[in-house]
Amino acid sequence: MKQVSKYIIGVMSGTSLDGIDIVYVKLNATENYSFKIIKAETISYSNDWKSALKEGFHLSGEKLIKLDTDYGILLGNILLNFIKDNRIEKLDFIASHGHTIFHNPEKNYTFQIGNGPYITSITGIKTICNYRAQDVALGGQGAPLVPVGDELLFSEYNYCLNLGGFSNISFNKNQQRIAFDICPVNIVLNHYVASLNMEYDDKGLLASSGNINKNLLEELNCLPFYNNVKPKSLGYEFIVETIFPIIDKYNLDIKDILRTFVEHIALQISKKIDSNSAKKMLVTGGGAFNTFLIDRIQSYTKTQLIIPEETIINYKEALIFALLGHLKDEGKNNCLKSVTGASKDHSSGVVYAF
Repeated sequence: MKQVSKYIIGVMSGTSLDGIDIVYVKLNATENYSFKIIKAETISYSNDWKSALKEGFHLSGEKLIKLDTDYGILLGNILLNFIKDNRIEKLDFIASHGHTIFHNPEKNYTFQIGNGPYITSITGIKTICNYRAQDVALGGQGAPLVPVGDELLFSEYNYCLNLGGFSNISFNKNQQRIAFDICPVNIVLNHYVASLNMEYDDKGLLASSGNINKNLLEELNCLPFYNNVKPKSLGYEFIVETIFPIIDKYNLDIKDILRTFVEHIALQISKKIDSNSAKKMLVTGGGAFNTFLIDRIQSYTKTQLIIPEETIINYKEALIFALLGHLKDEGKNNCLKSVTGASKDHSSGVVYAF
């Protein structure tokens, strides 16, 4: 089979508001897929944009439409500068995840802002975006979408675990890719350290100094979501309506909140893997830098946690959205019903081009 190489920019913004992850990748497609990350960069959000994206959850109507447009313009200009600054000449298209404001598949909606037509008009480059809505329309969760990339690009690992705003995992079972969200991670941890004027708990040092509140830990672990059958996914709604109210009623010191929630994360993740088998699990996302969290997860399992090079930790999701864009561009399936619960496998995304 002839090798086909595509040059793609993948763009990702996670719920933890770390910034806009941009990766310029050469993707090689034969019978198998391989990749080379040529350039990667994270653009931090200004304080105004952080506030605007947090506020987006509470907007409706005209203001939400305006936020979608403004964010598309922001992405378009950032990507244009990225292309110019890195003197990128070979570029087939941009694959943009956008930024999730609403995700409630049980009520048949999900919404990622980042207006595709504006990205295309500003950069002059074909843009593929809006990967989740079609899956929800087909009865799926619209998430997680990364497992297709886990299977095609990282098949040497038994499990692929992402520790971002939420944790999610994917693996093969009975010759099918299985994946689901496990529990919140950085979106909760970062929320509480923000009151201490910290963006995040570096290496989990603050959490490691706290004490576990057994009552809070038990209440978190008993949440009905954790007993739901797969497929399932989480959105910010779950944090606001369920997690924050439970934690806040205990009126604990921040370090004790962090310590308890880290234990909660570790326990929930360990329940989803074969803890008595010496397998390998790739760990990516911002939480991979939280050495205390990694140690707590490892303490519950014999599965070896593999922390890859920093570029993969930081940019795996943006890389995989580049792959999802390629699959859409080729008319190939990029959403799996075994993962999302949709009525069928399908090729999702919307293409904007001149």
